[in-house]
Amino acid sequence: MTRILHTYFRSSAAYRVRIAMNLKGLAAEQVFVHLTRSGGEQFADAFRALNPQALVPVLIDVQLSQSLAIMEYLEEVYPDAPLLPKAPGDRAFVRQLSLGIACDIHPLNNLRVLKYLTGKLGASEEAKSAWIANWITVGLQAVEAELSRRSASAFCFGDTPTVADCCLVPQVFSAQRFNVDLSSCPTVLKVFANCQALPAFVDAAPAQQPDAE
Repeated sequence: MTRILHTYFRSSAAYRVRIAMNLKGLAAEQVFVHLTRSGGEQFADAFRALNPQALVPVLIDVQLSQSLAIMEYLEEVYPDAPLLPKAPGDRAFVRQLSLGIACDIHPLNNLRVLKYLTGKLGASEEAKSAWIANWITVGLQAVEAELSRRSASAFCFGDTPTVADCCLVPQVFSAQRFNVDLSSCPTVLKVFANCQALPAFVDAAPAQQPDAE
C-alpha cells in the first residue's frame, strides 16, 4: 500500500509528522489539503470521510489522524532511528513534553480557535495577537522550566531528536511567525537552533513544502 500523508504546509501538526518521517527516512506521497482556500478543503465530504474531525494530518498507511498517534505508530512499526528513549521514565518525560506542546499550547492557537475568536466572538486583531502571545509564552515557559531542570543536552532529551523535538520546533516556528518574544526561553531556543541544523527539520519546514504560498 502506498504511504500517503494528507498535509498542509503551515499546519503545526502536519509539520511534526513530516519531521518524524524525515528522521526515520520514510517517504510518503503528499496530498495537500488547503485549510483556508474556498472555506477550507478539510471540510469537503471526501476529506471528512478520512477524518471526521476535519483536521490534518492524516496518514494513509493505516488510516490515522492525530499527529502524536501517527508518530507513536511510526515508532512502533519503524523502530530504526528511534524517537523515544529506552527507559520507561525517560519515555514518559518525552511524552510529557510532547503532550504539553501538542495538547496544551497548540490547540489554543489553532486556526479554528483563532477564527472563532475573531468571528463568532468578535475579537479584534489586537486581541487575537494578545491571546496568541499569552498562551504560547505561558506554555513555552513551562517547557523551558522542564528542560532546565534536567542535565544539559542538545535536544529536548539527550543528544538525538525525539518526538518532543518534533513537537517543539513547529511551536517555536509558530511563535516566530506571530512575533512572540521568547527571550525568556533560552533553552527552548537553543534546542530549536540545534534542530534547525539537521536536514530532517529543515526539509520539513513550511517554506520547503510544495504547497507553500
